Amino acid sequence: MNKYYLTTAIPYVNAKPHVGHALEFVQADVIKRFHQLKGDDARLLSGSDENALKNVQAAENEGISVQELVDKNSKLFENLAKKLNIEFDVFERGSSDQHKKSSQELWERCFKNGDIYKKTYTGLYCVGCELFYEKSELNEKGECFEHPGKPLEEVSEENYFFKLSRYQDKIKELIEKDEIKIIPSFRKNEVLAFLKEGLQDISISRTNKRAKDWGVEVPNDPNQRMYVWFDALNIYQSGVGFGWDDKEYKKWWPADLHVIGKGIIRFHAVYWPAFLLSADLPLPKAIFVHGYFTVDGQKMSKTLGNVADPLDFIEKYGADALRYYLLSQISPFQDGDFSEKKLIEVYNSDLANGLGNLVARVARLCENSGFKNEPGKTFEIDEAYEKALNELRFNDALSFVWEKISEADKFINEEKPWELVKNNDEKVHGVLKHSVEQIKEIAYFLKPFLPETAEKIEEQYESSEIKSSTPLFPRIG
Repeated sequence: MNKYYLTTAIPYVNAKPHVGHALEFVQADVIKRFHQLKGDDARLLSGSDENALKNVQAAENEGISVQELVDKNSKLFENLAKKLNIEFDVFERGSSDQHKKSSQELWERCFKNGDIYKKTYTGLYCVGCELFYEKSELNEKGECFEHPGKPLEEVSEENYFFKLSRYQDKIKELIEKDEIKIIPSFRKNEVLAFLKEGLQDISISRTNKRAKDWGVEVPNDPNQRMYVWFDALNIYQSGVGFGWDDKEYKKWWPADLHVIGKGIIRFHAVYWPAFLLSADLPLPKAIFVHGYFTVDGQKMSKTLGNVADPLDFIEKYGADALRYYLLSQISPFQDGDFSEKKLIEVYNSDLANGLGNLVARVARLCENSGFKNEPGKTFEIDEAYEKALNELRFNDALSFVWEKISEADKFINEEKPWELVKNNDEKVHGVLKHSVEQIKEIAYFLKPFLPETAEKIEEQYESSEIKSSTPLFPRIG
């Protein structure tokens, strides 16, 4: 078996998850299940970024300890994954002892190689990004592009810096040659443009005073805590043994794929490889970058009150309905718009009238004709389907499956098995056998996308006597 190790981004847990987190979780889960379908030994890691200043501030606002806040909110992310039928093999928390030990090991390696030094610094800090910005990187109002309207904090303190500038040429070469492959290619061009501007050394610690004694302590300096990106990115390694289980680490690392949103590309494509190069550790093989959501055409905002809670939609329409909408209607590579109205339309047309109607229709014909089911054949992954998923074109892979559904419907309409049953025509067995095989194949190809639905279809269609059952997707409205 080939190993395949992939990760989601590690979300901040200063607030509950929104539908954007659901998109990334589902995309990563599909990739993992697809590799399992191919026979790979696949592992999916997610986790919670718990050592950020925004967590400290959120805890202060709620009047609870930071540990209480991250304990409470990290469970919300784990619960979302479970509700979406997502299989995280590892959920690594930033406050765990093994993660702290692992991050200190990474620090010591970089320090030993002469890439960490201490100096006094004054800069503009965005708590939302957990990042110091140069004035040239801000908009005309002096605001961060990711968090417009939020003033930056001027911070002056002594902390540790990483020699990012030392790795500029090497990272540029790695990305140009696709040794770290960035998908889609226009995101690769964005990273190369960022590199062309020249890299500055970056702050990788903060004082205990500003961190409120929260986070990973810097080795041999109890007055400093690691700055969020240095330790948060290391969750990808700490979750598979780095610094605490060498055998496990060697089995899984390097990551085959990081799944991230476009706003954190520089950290994953530039900072993270630089830390690993400094520490003499293997580099991730690829980074898949998805876009952001609007909701009904507007940016998600607490002020507007339009932050879409995925749990609401799972409760109303089911996990597989939400999974289908996110994967079929949202481009894997561009920004997308989330609309409950559109979700209902797609649910009725594709799931209720399309897949659900086909499965119910054939089951009813089998039941009415006394059809005796036989052990089915094994299926192989189709080349077009595999190519689409290897290229992370989830919507195209689903289009392939829905073409299969259309073909199965067309076959039934042309052969008219209900008339064959009425006329006691022996041909009916062959027609139904073919239709049953088509549905089993559809269920096979649906496994990475709609795992619960695929399992229900297989259970219904593996029985020696196929019976009608509750509709997979009862029509809405």
